[in-house]
Formats: sequence, C-alpha cells, structure tokens
Amino acid sequence: MLSSLIKEASRVVIGKEGQFKLALACMMAGGHLLLEDEPGMGKTTFAKTLARLLNLRFSRIQFTSDMLPSDIIGVSIFERDRQQFHFQPGPLFSQLVLGDELNRASPKTQSAFLQAMEEQAVSVDGNTHLLEKPFFVIATQNPRRSIGTFPLPESQLDRFLMKLELGYPSREAEISILNSGDPASALFDLSPLLDSTEILIRQQEIRALHVSERIINYIVDIARESRRLPFGISPRASLGLLHAAQAYAWLEKRAFVSPEDVQAIASAVMSHRLVSGDELRPQIGHERAQAILQAVAVP
Repeated sequence: MLSSLIKEASRVVIGKEGQFKLALACMMAGGHLLLEDEPGMGKTTFAKTLARLLNLRFSRIQFTSDMLPSDIIGVSIFERDRQQFHFQPGPLFSQLVLGDELNRASPKTQSAFLQAMEEQAVSVDGNTHLLEKPFFVIATQNPRRSIGTFPLPESQLDRFLMKLELGYPSREAEISILNSGDPASALFDLSPLLDSTEILIRQQEIRALHVSERIINYIVDIARESRRLPFGISPRASLGLLHAAQAYAWLEKRAFVSPEDVQAIASAVMSHRLVSGDELRPQIGHERAQAILQAVAVP
C-alpha cells in the first residue's frame, strides 16, 4: 500500500516521497500535521493529493486576520417556519481539513480551530457536534518572519503530532516539474487507495502493534533528555512519539516497533516543540531534535 501511494503521489508532487511517508504515518497514528514553508512550495497540492488517495472528504479554510470562529465551526440559524434554531456546519466538518495560513488568524480563531482538533467535537449554543472520523487536519503556517502573522503559542503547537517542511525541490525534481508543465493537473487522475472504513480499521491495528519495554524506555529517555532544554517535550509528545513510531513500523510492514522507527519520526514529532515563539531560524528545532537523538543511547 505504501509503495503504491508514494508512486501515485509522486505523479503530482515530485520529489517529496519522504514527506508523504511521514504525513501518512501522522494520519494513521491519529495525529494532525503542520506544514511550515515559503509560498509556492506545493503545500495545498500536497494536502489535496493525500485527500484524493485516501478518498477523504476535503475542505480548505483560508485563514485571515478578520476571520471569526463561527466562520470555521458553523452557526445556528433560526428557522421561522419551524420556530427553532438549525445548526449550519462550517468547513471544519470534513474528513481532511486544510487550514491554510493558520497563523494569519487571530488567537481567538486559532483556539477554536485547535480545540476542535483536540476534542474532535465542537460546542455551539450548548450543543455538542461530533466531527466525522477519520478527522485529519493539515495546517500550514508562514515562516515566523512573515508580516501579519500571529505565532501559534507553544501549547497550541503541541496539538500537532508532526511538523514538516516541503522545501525547495532538487535540481532533477525541478526539471521534471518544468517538463511536465503543471504536475497538479494529474491530481484528478489519481485513484483512491484507501477509504474511511479501512483507515479506521488500520488505525486500530496500529495501536495494537507490539512495543517492547526497551522501546518504551528509549522514548522516555529521549523525552527526559529534551527537558534539559528550556522547551522540553510534554508527556503528550512522548505518547505521540510512541503512536507515530507504531504507524511508521506498520508502514514498513513490521509487527513490532524498532529504535529505527522512533528515530525516523522523532525530528518531525519534536522539532516544533523545541522552539519558542521568538526564535526565527526555521531549522533550530530540527537541529535540537537531532542533538537529543545523538545524546541518548540506542537500546
């Protein structure tokens, strides 16, 4: 399944096989994904490609500074004929939601969006509305130096299981992009490889994947080493490391988690948690994650 998905995805987004693999691991682990990169790197196409291949209902929310929570969650509308309120769902009610330029929204709107990610439900006028499963958010944010942004607080960044950067394509990949004209035009030729029911079944299988005590201890050692820094990872992040490693092992067709699985996903899980809001250099979180891995003995 993985090789087929990577092959199909590479028809649309060229040269990003590693990012697609990590994004799939993030989704199968039940987490949410944050993409931080410059404009024009293919973040929207990346999300649409995943939605197409996984056969998930897709919606895109373009965040702006004047957006209100009701613009994404929905509103209750009074129906005169029935003399009662009717809830009109917003674009958040989908299966794969692309939150584009999340850090351009006000903190109030960011909080409403991230609360839905955490609880997979929203409350409007005292009524709770459940979000459909599987529910997977891919949010993009502009680099912190961008004008007109409201940086996500560390507590909200922690809601994302992984953060990835697509980055500039290699020379060979860019030549392929130019030769193909517009790779995104192949998006609608993609055939779904999974569906919602199968994804939910696979997610349950992944949570049951065997994890030995030495792997548990390895993850705890990584977490404790990170806490030597001012911004160490939380217990929620430790659990995210475990679940993401299980998903990665499943993608590798293994029935158990190895130290290599933990190492493969560790930087994506930790990098955005190891920085503060005033640090502008984009690679600093990745560098700190790699230093932590090097400092902890592999079991």
